[in-house]
Amino acid sequence: LESETSAETPEPREEAEPADEEEPALHCLWVDKFTPRRYIELLSDDYTNRCLLKWLKLWDTVVFGKEKAVKKAKPSTGAHPPFKEQQAKWKTKVQLTEEILEAELDQHKRPKYKVALLCGPPGLGKTTLAHVIAKHAGYNAVEMNASDDRSPEVFRTRIEAATQMKSVLGANEKPNCLIIDEIDGAPAASINILLSIIQRKDVEGDVAGGVGRRRRREVGLLLRPIICICNDQ
Repeated sequence: LESETSAETPEPREEAEPADEEEPALHCLWVDKFTPRRYIELLSDDYTNRCLLKWLKLWDTVVFGKEKAVKKAKPSTGAHPPFKEQQAKWKTKVQLTEEILEAELDQHKRPKYKVALLCGPPGLGKTTLAHVIAKHAGYNAVEMNASDDRSPEVFRTRIEAATQMKSVLGANEKPNCLIIDEIDGAPAASINILLSIIQRKDVEGDVAGGVGRRRRREVGLLLRPIICICNDQ
C-alpha cells in the first residue's frame, strides 16, 4: 500500500504544473489577444488598406531589387475627346489616389511620395494597420513615438538608425519600415529634420570623388519607407 501511494503522489503535481504556464494567457489583454496578425484579419477600411499596401510595394525596386510591373495600356473605347477632357478635369478622390500610386519612380527607383500619413481618431487601428502591412510586405516594423523624444537631435538619430541600418535577425534579416506614431505631437524642429531627411539629394558627394559619392549614397539618401500616424491631420 505504501508503494502504491508513493507512486500516485507525483501525478497531481505533474498535472498542476501546466496550469501555471497558462496563467499569462488568461491575463492577456483582450485587445492584444484578438489583435489582427495578418492582412486578411484587418477590419479597417479596405480601400485604405489596399492603398497603403500598394504604396509600400512601390519600394520593392529599391529595397528588394524587384522591377516594377508595367501595366499594358487599355484599348481606347472610342469615346469623344470632349468627354475625355471633362472626365480628366473632374476626378474623384479614388482616381487621384490611384494616379499618385501609379506615378513613375524617381532616378533612385523610389516612389514619388516617401512618407505615408495615417490619420484618424484614437482606437481606429492605425498603428495595427501599419504593423500588419509592413509585415505583410516583408519588412521589420520599427516603431517610435514622436512625442516622447522632444530633442530634435535624438529624433534625427533614431530616424537615421531605423532607415539606414538592417535589423539583426540572423539569417532571416529583413529591411526596416519606420513607423512614427503621434507625429502631430512632435515639435516644429523635429518635423523640419524629417523633411530634410526626405528631401536629401545624392549630389553632395560628387565633388569628393567616387568614395565620397558612394558614402553619401549609403548614409544620406532615404532608401526605406516611413509611415507616420496622427490623430489630427
